[in-house]
Amino acid sequence: MSARLITATNKLAAACQKMHFSAPATHVYHPLIYAKKSHHAYLRKFANNKKRAVFVGINPGPWGMAQTGVPFGEVAAVRDWMGISANIVAPEYAHEKRPILGFDCPRSEASGRRLWGFFATHFASAADFFDAHIVLNYCPLLFLSIADGRCVNITPDKLTEKQREPLYAACDEFLKHAITVLQPQYLIGIGGFAEQRLQTLAGDGMVVGKMLHPSPASPTANRDFNGIAARQLQQIGLWK
Repeated sequence: MSARLITATNKLAAACQKMHFSAPATHVYHPLIYAKKSHHAYLRKFANNKKRAVFVGINPGPWGMAQTGVPFGEVAAVRDWMGISANIVAPEYAHEKRPILGFDCPRSEASGRRLWGFFATHFASAADFFDAHIVLNYCPLLFLSIADGRCVNITPDKLTEKQREPLYAACDEFLKHAITVLQPQYLIGIGGFAEQRLQTLAGDGMVVGKMLHPSPASPTANRDFNGIAARQLQQIGLWK
């Protein structure tokens, strides 16, 4: 099962490499290429069985998946909770304001720390969580706007329509294939954008829901992410 997802992931990575992006993005990172060892390790370790629920994020963060190759890949969570580590070779195009240091990155991605920390409070181990769940990202690319000393993350929906169309087509194809392979009952968008994309891809009988995005830019998430997320998953029917 994981082999099928790795094949689909490689196809997505190859398709994205052929795409050209411009303003508002000035720099585009491809972690499925330079961090594929750890991403493949994630799939081999945790995507070998059908899932009750697939959680889907938007795209990599500069201190998370961009460093480790794992969705919401905060270094400590990936290394210590999931037991995954690999040598990450930084691409030549990495900007000094957002360097790729791999598992040596000293910064912690707040969203990833919050999301995986939330799951860790509800499951005794990563193996327990991944027995029936997995987290994927809709888009595998990190988009940055770096100019005049400022560095801003760009989410895929902020790209121009001409740039979005081929990207969304490739991402939809991959995610639809992943859903076919994993056969989940629940599709959970981590944030509104991911939920919207899932609504277009869900098969008959699947429940599509949304949980709060763990971003520190969200005042709601900063107030009580764990409590709100748990209630949302209970309301969806995923958790009791």
